[in-house]
Amino acid sequence: MEELDNLLTKLSTIETYSLLAAKKVLTIDDVALLTGLAKTYIYKLTCNREIPYYKPNGKLIYFDKAEIEDWMKQNRIGTNAEAGQAAAKYLTRKENCL
Repeated sequence: MEELDNLLTKLSTIETYSLLAAKKVLTIDDVALLTGLAKTYIYKLTCNREIPYYKPNGKLIYFDKAEIEDWMKQNRIGTNAEAGQAAAKYLTRKENCL
């Protein structure tokens, strides 16, 4: 019986993520699931206008999935290899100027 419950839970999780993947317009619950952030924190981000959102009827808020994904990818931190390549490129450029 426990195995059946575990299987049903996993199927429910798969269904939830499948439905989320198909959506283009998200609710606050969807954004919390997608980002892993707490709903209260997402509300704080909207209040401070730090995350893009829509409020078509003046009460409920909605999010564009592509905009949320772009927002999540901002402030990229490069790898050590990228930093090394940038430094080598800078030094090469500086040597060519001398």
